[in-house]
Amino acid sequence: MASVRFENVSISYGAKQVVKDFSLSVNDGEIMGIIGPSGCGKTTLIRALCGLIKPEKGNIYINDQLVFSDEKRINVAPERRGIGVVFQDYAVWPHLSVWDNVCYPMKKHKVPKEEIAKRAAYALEQVRMTGYEKHMPAQLSGGQQQRVAIARSLVSSDELIVLDEPITNLDAKLREEMILEIQMIQQNIGTTIIYITHDQEAALQLCDRIAIMQPDGQICQIGSDEEIIRRPANRFVYSFIGVSNFLPVTEKGGKVCLALGGEPVLFDAPPQGYVSGKKNVMGVRPMDIVFDAKSPIRATIQRDTFLGNQYDYQVELMGRELRVERNALDVLADPTRYEAGQEVGLKFLNVKFYEEEAKA
Repeated sequence: MASVRFENVSISYGAKQVVKDFSLSVNDGEIMGIIGPSGCGKTTLIRALCGLIKPEKGNIYINDQLVFSDEKRINVAPERRGIGVVFQDYAVWPHLSVWDNVCYPMKKHKVPKEEIAKRAAYALEQVRMTGYEKHMPAQLSGGQQQRVAIARSLVSSDELIVLDEPITNLDAKLREEMILEIQMIQQNIGTTIIYITHDQEAALQLCDRIAIMQPDGQICQIGSDEEIIRRPANRFVYSFIGVSNFLPVTEKGGKVCLALGGEPVLFDAPPQGYVSGKKNVMGVRPMDIVFDAKSPIRATIQRDTFLGNQYDYQVELMGRELRVERNALDVLADPTRYEAGQEVGLKFLNVKFYEEEAKA
């Protein structure tokens, strides 16, 4: 299997710096997600790993082999880096059969015919496309075409695969299926996968660890899904992962109050994470807001939507709009039917505090 290491990599397009002092280690057999908003440099970074663009500075290693170094003037050619790549527009050639699509990269590199047949059959077996060898892409579903693209990447390398937004163009059901397919392939052959996406939900489902990039091209947190959700490094991470609500708060007489309307008391003492002496905002997830008839913090439901497995509400609190979610367990605990126009009390759980000036 393959390990990957970026050391202080920086990349610019003209005067615009896209990736800044980027360092990251990816372990053998790991699915590492790199996520961030559009334009943060995710794809640029992967193009540098594959040798398609040249960074300004830094080092890139694959299996402890230095494949790029500005200082040592090393820049290994893309075809010698041993990386299988699947981009967002997975580009299955429409005029070639499934078999020929998978074999094409090997034919181009003049791999012996017996080896081509062996590796192509193995790759198709791994993605569960055995029996489709003679099919043309037009005869395949979107998910099947994506599997062919992954098989084609496997014949280039079954040690390291880069997936750049591989399921963005698929519908919800196929996306779910492909996440399971990718997990199954990785478990079967132990491939190291670097998964690039702005889809937080897919990354949380699929990846062993996730690196979150800020808009300025820097990493702000690396961790497991649980670490990132439970212990976000900063306000950007908190707001980027999932849906979030932010409310201004203030400290009065040792108590923490909402900085809205009559400033109702939220906490009798500053809780953990509150920055005394600074302007704070309170972050709270929709699933951590509870309807509580006894709460003095009153809001009005503006919209209620049933989503099959949960209820989604938009509520107005002293001029601020908040999202609230109630799942099946919440409804079992409190079967009250909440509807638009109804006044409700709100209780906030698992809150986070950030300085108001912090950039989201």
